[in-house]
Amino acid sequence: MKFACVCQSGLVTSFMVQMNLQSILQEEGVTEDITIEHMDVGSATPDAADYFFVESTLTAALPNIPAEKIAALTSIIDKDVAREALNKVLDKENISHN
Repeated sequence: MKFACVCQSGLVTSFMVQMNLQSILQEEGVTEDITIEHMDVGSATPDAADYFFVESTLTAALPNIPAEKIAALTSIIDKDVAREALNKVLDKENISHN
């Protein structure tokens, strides 16, 4: 499974979300093979990832991504917000976590 963290420029913000998700996966004890990358809005295509984690105000910038593949984050710095979004995806995909 592949996750993409998306921000306007594909640099700092998306990388921070990527680091948070990687940390949460470890904390949650996820053993599933999940790849996480970060990218800019222009690089986000439907086939680039299974799920796209993006700050909620940027979801409109991803019109070609199906809504069910977008995990909108109300805060990019709050790890609990990222954990909630990630756990929803894990539950949807029946991936075991703590």
